[in-house]
Amino acid sequence: MPTHSFILNGKPVSVDVEDNVRLLWVLRDVLGVTGPKYGCGLNVCKACTSHVNGKAFNPCSVQVKDINPTDQITTIEGLPATVGKALHPMQEAWIDQDVVQCGYCQPGQIMAAVALVQEAKAAGKTLTDADFDGIRNICRCGTYHRIREAILEGAAQM
Repeated sequence: MPTHSFILNGKPVSVDVEDNVRLLWVLRDVLGVTGPKYGCGLNVCKACTSHVNGKAFNPCSVQVKDINPTDQITTIEGLPATVGKALHPMQEAWIDQDVVQCGYCQPGQIMAAVALVQEAKAAGKTLTDADFDGIRNICRCGTYHRIREAILEGAAQM
């Protein structure tokens, strides 16, 4: 069985799995990282949103063979370490805005929001309604208004 290596939440990891195994299953079933949620497995619902090298991506749609040894995968569990705090500012904003109802989609929502804010800041722009509309994470509880408010609050602290 092939060995695949990458950096997960700041630490190098290696796993022995077949090349075609989706990264989401490697994270959840092999490495025990449960923040990225399984929702659809088709890159539609975005419940598994994580970061690869600082960009949002969906590990349900990526085979482990497509991840390089130098790739940095960050899940919700590793997000606070990116700012050296107990919670990332976006997580704090989520709490302040009382976003969560069931909570299932929230790790993916937060990871998508952080990537969106980082991209906007790097481009020197402020977030617009079009940016918010571009977030395709599905929330069955319908807390979209609070999600937008939390993203704005979190962005101000990032």
